[in-house]
Amino acid sequence: MNVGLTLATTGRVLTQVRHDPRTIGLLILVPSLLLGLMAWIFTDTPVFGVVGPALLALFPFIAMFLVTSITMLRERRSGTLERLMTLPLGRVDLLLGYTLAFGALAIVQALVAVGFAVWVCGLTVAGDAWLLVLVALVDALLGTTLGLMASAFARSEFQVVQFLPALVFPQVLLGGIFVPRDRMPDVLNAISDWLPLSHAIEALQTVSTDATGTGTVLRETVIVAAFAVAAIVLGAVTLRRTTP
Repeated sequence: MNVGLTLATTGRVLTQVRHDPRTIGLLILVPSLLLGLMAWIFTDTPVFGVVGPALLALFPFIAMFLVTSITMLRERRSGTLERLMTLPLGRVDLLLGYTLAFGALAIVQALVAVGFAVWVCGLTVAGDAWLLVLVALVDALLGTTLGLMASAFARSEFQVVQFLPALVFPQVLLGGIFVPRDRMPDVLNAISDWLPLSHAIEALQTVSTDATGTGTVLRETVIVAAFAVAAIVLGAVTLRRTTP
């Protein structure tokens, strides 16, 4: 791993994103707007207070997954990745550079989304607000790393979208948004334990409802971070320089 090359990759990606306002809007504004829409739909009901933490995990996760996977795929299809690989730039350097770049955007995204959910939408937080930001940030990084991993397997933008029902939808269905995980059939509950989004949702729900659940939140956050690291490693192993 070369720190200089990793940081250079980070700077290049951030420069590209800076000149793409639509991507910035998708990453920073759209999750908050969707949260606001859900809060508006369930005005004067307790529903948003129940599902709001889960949505705070879901919307940024999906946005980061789509943007990072398509961005990396375009790098490969345009030949940029192949040119970069002629330099002393390893696959881990490349993926870490992308992760750091989108991680910086994820920090802004998490701050905006959490602030909007709490101060504008009225989401009640029993625990410390910084824990809510931490979990939202790690969850967004999970979406980033899974998107990078998916781009290593996809050959077109259409195939990237096909990974949504394979990687994202099962996590949404089994994450505890619609039915609490402890009320699911035992087999589905066991499967959900191996899905990272389930742990992110569990952490956010704990922050919102339990002022003494800091230990649980940190444990679940570490599990999500471990999945993110595993996705980077798997992406580095399977990354192809070009798309056949």
